[in-house]
Amino acid sequence: MRSYLDFEKPVAELEIKVEELRALAASGEGVAIEDEIGRLEIKASQALKDIYLSLTPWQRTQVARHPQRPHCLDYIAGLITDFTVFAGDRAFGEDEAIVAGFGRFQGESVCVIGHEKGSTTESRLRHNFGMARPEGYRKAARLMKLADGFGIPVIALVDTAGAYPGIGAEERGQAEAIARSTQACLELGVPNVAVILGEGGSGGAIAIATANRVLMLEHAIYSVISPEGAASILWRDTTKAQEAATNMKITAQDLIKLGAIDAIVPEPIGGAHRDPKAAIDTVGEAIAEALGSLRGLDRDAVKRQRREKFLAIGRNLA
Repeated sequence: MRSYLDFEKPVAELEIKVEELRALAASGEGVAIEDEIGRLEIKASQALKDIYLSLTPWQRTQVARHPQRPHCLDYIAGLITDFTVFAGDRAFGEDEAIVAGFGRFQGESVCVIGHEKGSTTESRLRHNFGMARPEGYRKAARLMKLADGFGIPVIALVDTAGAYPGIGAEERGQAEAIARSTQACLELGVPNVAVILGEGGSGGAIAIATANRVLMLEHAIYSVISPEGAASILWRDTTKAQEAATNMKITAQDLIKLGAIDAIVPEPIGGAHRDPKAAIDTVGEAIAEALGSLRGLDRDAVKRQRREKFLAIGRNLA
């Protein structure tokens, strides 16, 4: 069953009416209602298009967090063949908030590292809602170094509200693990491409998204802190999250202007959750284009391009 966001209420009413009429027609009780169904479908489609053409930053935040939005494992299943999961950081244990392994993307060997939020209550708990602990970032760094040694490109699929802030994570060196993972990204002599699928939260995202090319889905968000977190700090009032989202410049449309990302990946009308397959295919095309643009660069050139990219962000915003 489709889940609707608050601002999608006009579309929900129309689509529910369409389903009721279809059920009536299927039962044989309806009399020539196909025309009415078609009219309502066109009206619902136009209403959806109108709404998504003028989303506010807070509404985009809601879309980015939609529970039915495709997650890391969905993209891996749709784009990566022969995927083999690697587990553990070889220091403490396994963290399932970050899925990592090797497979083939369009016939080419790749290393894939991504946050997995989960899609059911059980899987969300198992993956800790995509909020990684130190061992997750140490696992990511371990696989990046392994990929670098074999000359294998790295793809990062980012979707996290942020790194896990629990006491145990802090005791095991959360900040240091994030810094080491970020350093591993910067030291790669092979191309790496990051895609912000939904939420790109703080250091939890940067740890695997410090890439030669950073792509962002049209309705994703990318920020140093969540709107709720910013509101609690600035106004001591989380109900002002909508105001915070508007002023934080967290949308793909804002970040492309600031030079913080390299490209926006379009989503189906109504968001990626409306047509997951189309969204996954489009992301695959964007990744292929990004990797293609880096093909042929030697190790020094790859590192230099990545370094200059992030230094330029600082210079542009200074």
